[in-house]
Amino acid sequence: MFTSRKVHEKDAWSGAVVDKSRGMSDGSNMYHYVQVRLEDGTTKKVRVDGTLWESLTTGDRLVKEAGTAAPVKA
Repeated sequence: MFTSRKVHEKDAWSGAVVDKSRGMSDGSNMYHYVQVRLEDGTTKKVRVDGTLWESLTTGDRLVKEAGTAAPVKA
């Protein structure tokens, strides 16, 4: 079954990057993903913009506030 990794505007979370990956899951577009360890200890894999993905390293903090379209580096 398909699991969406797209960030939704209503979502709100913050955490630290634990892994980065990218892939062409549809065969024609490159998608960039980060695995984030949230403050409650769980992990979440989310799709991010390529420019943000390139600037991130393991340990960087991301914050996604409700009402914003994408997470930002904190």
